[in-house]
Amino acid sequence: KRQPNAQISEQVVLEITVDPDALLGDRELRVVSPDGLSNPLCFQVGVLPEVCEKDIAGGPAGQVVDLPVLLNGQVTPGETDRIRLRAGKGQHLVFRLHARHLIPYLADAVPGWFQATMALYDPNGNEVVWSDDYRFDPDPVLLYEIPADGVYELEIRDAIYRGRDDFVYRIAVGELPFVTHVFPLGGRAGTPVTAAIQGWNLPTETLQFDTGGAGGTIRRVAFGADQGGCSDVCYAVDALPEATEVEPNDGTSEAQNVTFPLVVNGRISQPGDIDVFRFAGRAGQEVVAEVVARRLNSPLDSVLRLVDATGKQVGLNDDCKDPEMGLVTHQADSYVRLQLPHDGPYLVYLSDAQRQGGEAYAYRLHLRSAQPDVALRLIPSGVNVPVGRSATVTVRALPKDGFAGDVDLVLVNAPNGFTLSTARIPAGQGSVQARISAPSGVPRQVLPVQIEGRCRIGEVEVSRPVIPAEDMMQAFLWRFLVPQQELLVAVTGPRAVPAVWRPLVPGIRLANATPVRIPLGGTTQVQVAAPRNLPDRGKTALASIRFSLSNRPRGVTLREASVGPTGVILTLKADPNTALAGDVANAIIEASVESEAGSEAAQSAGRKS
Repeated sequence: KRQPNAQISEQVVLEITVDPDALLGDRELRVVSPDGLSNPLCFQVGVLPEVCEKDIAGGPAGQVVDLPVLLNGQVTPGETDRIRLRAGKGQHLVFRLHARHLIPYLADAVPGWFQATMALYDPNGNEVVWSDDYRFDPDPVLLYEIPADGVYELEIRDAIYRGRDDFVYRIAVGELPFVTHVFPLGGRAGTPVTAAIQGWNLPTETLQFDTGGAGGTIRRVAFGADQGGCSDVCYAVDALPEATEVEPNDGTSEAQNVTFPLVVNGRISQPGDIDVFRFAGRAGQEVVAEVVARRLNSPLDSVLRLVDATGKQVGLNDDCKDPEMGLVTHQADSYVRLQLPHDGPYLVYLSDAQRQGGEAYAYRLHLRSAQPDVALRLIPSGVNVPVGRSATVTVRALPKDGFAGDVDLVLVNAPNGFTLSTARIPAGQGSVQARISAPSGVPRQVLPVQIEGRCRIGEVEVSRPVIPAEDMMQAFLWRFLVPQQELLVAVTGPRAVPAVWRPLVPGIRLANATPVRIPLGGTTQVQVAAPRNLPDRGKTALASIRFSLSNRPRGVTLREASVGPTGVILTLKADPNTALAGDVANAIIEASVESEAGSEAAQSAGRKS
């Protein structure tokens, strides 16, 4: 049943010991080799007894599993897993499957993840409940009250009968806490908030939100994790005043009056419900109306419409993509930013695009002025740096509310000798490449590193964390920035380079660190300080060095490298037909020198550094 696949052509068997006091929940598992650090995979730590589907299949015929339990399985091509479970009358069973949660995106599979389905059969072989998702989450959930004692069979397969080695799953089964409804979905920073929760097997009907200063805007709490629970409750913490929607507010005449700025906590409480709010605006005032719901696991697919006092529509939005939410493939929250055309009252209409509704369809409606800000992502989350050398990373800026400033990147509390090349994300640029360098003489090791971005918002200097992420592809096309728990740097040993071009020794550097300006259609010279001879290469001349330019502005090329009295002079040119006036980038200049290995052998290797 195996199929050839380059992504899963190799296998490593690990034995993992989990400390009794280990933190519960998702952890990151990476492999370290002499060549460096791998990308992370999700490894979960829980409290339920665990069994493997293959062990059950290879055990005695008719083997039955007692509850509660955590089932581990793998679906190979065309396979359907069936597991027999003993259940008692009156049990409120929760079946929570994690598959896409473990491996969010597959680049070479449609729809881009293992799309698991679950079905439960009663002792007579009748299907009693089935699911292939939970609301908008591709991982299914079954909620079922057992009507009679007996042995029930759980069936797991791929929705379209695919299968391969990375189609793995974990299913928590039992009378486990599971939250289905939360209200409100957040609160004001520093203000105690008690939310009402509903669901299955809940030990309490309320949940206290942590609204303290630590943590971001969107926060998560693993509810009931110490009981084997499988609910992540998401909530938001904001700085604005808060209010609660009051029914009836279904039309223009019943619109709820609110004071700008404000966050309104509400629900689309029934199918077809429309919530209407009225606020006073001024001509030229820039306002933002934003719904935060799907990003907090609400099933609401919001639509926002703004109209003036005459009934004229001035703003409309259904879905607005938030690139920070790399795990949400159906971005269904609405966002409108506009300048009001005149003084007077304005109405905000909020509804569900599918005309659905219910107690779970909660939202947070922001009515506020634009608050420019920026979020930062670094790719990849694991960086491999040879001793005494450097490695390139990419930092992407995700602007909010029209942010258009420069962002300077700096290492925070870095170990001695580790540096980050001077890197700035210029205003209007989406990303920049930077280089992390490790000093000579340090041992091989893996260490966490923190980077932050510093920028000016209005008159205030602020810093924002650079969140490590993996750039993942879904189904041959779409790409997502998936946040990871930490940025790790692996210092590796010196690499043998079999090709003709080898990295240079230290001593090659730019003579001047100030920004380089190139006239459109013209050239500029850049001085590179370097020793006349390379000490570890004998009498190798500077003329044998090859320079290359990467991460350059469009249309900028390296035209010439000539030896001068104190080093090398590089000539950069901006093509008048392809370069853009005002374009800015963090250019990286790489230098390499021909080794004594001989060009024929090197060319046969087909590689260079």
